[in-house]
Amino acid sequence: MKFADLGLSDQLLQSVIDAGYDEPTPIQAQAIPSVLMMRDIIGIAQTGTGKTAGFVLPMIDILAHGRRRALMPRSLILEPTRELAAQVAENFEKYGKNHDLRMALLIGGVQMGDQVKALSDGVDVLIATPGRLMDLFERGKILLTGCELLVIDEADRMLDMGFIPDIETICSKLPTTRQTLLFSATMPPPIKKLADRFLSNPKYIEVARPASANINIAQFKLRVPARAKRDALRQILRKDDVTTAIIFANRKTTVRDLAKSLKQSGFSAGEIHGDMDQSARNAELQRFKDGQINILCASDVAARGLDIKGVSHVINFDTPWHPDDYIHRIGRTGRGGATGQAFTLVSDEDAEAIANVEKLTGMAIPEITLATGEGDAEAPPRERAVRKRGKDAEREAPRPARKAEPRAEPVAAEPKPAVRRTEPKPAPAERRERQPAVVAPRQPQVEPADALGAWNGPIPGFLHVSALSEAA
Repeated sequence: MKFADLGLSDQLLQSVIDAGYDEPTPIQAQAIPSVLMMRDIIGIAQTGTGKTAGFVLPMIDILAHGRRRALMPRSLILEPTRELAAQVAENFEKYGKNHDLRMALLIGGVQMGDQVKALSDGVDVLIATPGRLMDLFERGKILLTGCELLVIDEADRMLDMGFIPDIETICSKLPTTRQTLLFSATMPPPIKKLADRFLSNPKYIEVARPASANINIAQFKLRVPARAKRDALRQILRKDDVTTAIIFANRKTTVRDLAKSLKQSGFSAGEIHGDMDQSARNAELQRFKDGQINILCASDVAARGLDIKGVSHVINFDTPWHPDDYIHRIGRTGRGGATGQAFTLVSDEDAEAIANVEKLTGMAIPEITLATGEGDAEAPPRERAVRKRGKDAEREAPRPARKAEPRAEPVAAEPKPAVRRTEPKPAPAERRERQPAVVAPRQPQVEPADALGAWNGPIPGFLHVSALSEAA
């Protein structure tokens, strides 16, 4: 099937061809004709299947007819994160270049004044995150009574982020006679309840089993102690054919520490997480897309919907707490028919989380080991130090005993200097507690008789007390 068979306009087909696409993905082939027929849609599809174009393309043709009015957007697309909203905006700019459509992007971290001005001029497409949209709505800066088409994207992610009450409020402010499209990777009960309440006789489209992983992604798990994760990560980056990689961690502090550690190890790495303002996040993403850096450390704020071409590896430094996030993380690779690899580092603390992932996906992730062949060189510094102490303990223990042996050759007529050189500073009680551990290893090697035979003069009194009585 070709895009030309889906009923799109000639102008839109030309934009699609200019973007380098000819054949639709399965979700696009099923969704586009139904959207053009004004049907409500429930689309279940994993990330990387092209679902964004599945609703952007038909929306452009639908909105080509009609006029815009101030403060009253004609269509609304809700996205859970700023990055996803920005990506959808890029799709509208790319595919709508031959149409006279205006678009506004309402996201946090950006000056509100420019967004209000765009709404005042009138927009055909409003792309927003729920928080910023509710803020402007409560300020009276936007009216939703003229919205003819609603898209709820990444609905399961909206649920995870606590946006469902906001979405219910927004839906109640929209006209009841509208077209609604809902897309999600999974269909948990709260999302099904939302769909039953706000969609009318929807067409159900499912192109992959819920929560299944992309077959183009080779998945592996690597069991390592928590303290050895950074070394294992560096081994993967150095020894596997890594061109570009996204490394996910559960905490923002871990993301920052990983990026810093990788830079110190000579890797070209960047970071993106929720503590960064929007301009800094956009700049870091652009550096990654442009190839200025080839490793991006990220929290789950970047896990969903980012379409970055050529990502060869996804590495879960931490197993995600929510098993759904695993699907969305590894979905950053193996996109558009390409192949990719996903590694998950599993410590004892991750055991329950990885079990939940395998239960959700219905598959046991193959377990691998890293054959370094480098011995202690690849062990964590703390572990190497412990090993070294274990190896050298026998060699190090006898050293203090040599000071108390006759080989010190004190002069018999001058016992006091010898006493000062051999008498340790600690109190006698402390000496008696430590001395057996020091002298004991020497007993099998040096018998008391040998020690006496090596001495040509009278035995000093201090030597008789400190050495012979201990050896007896």
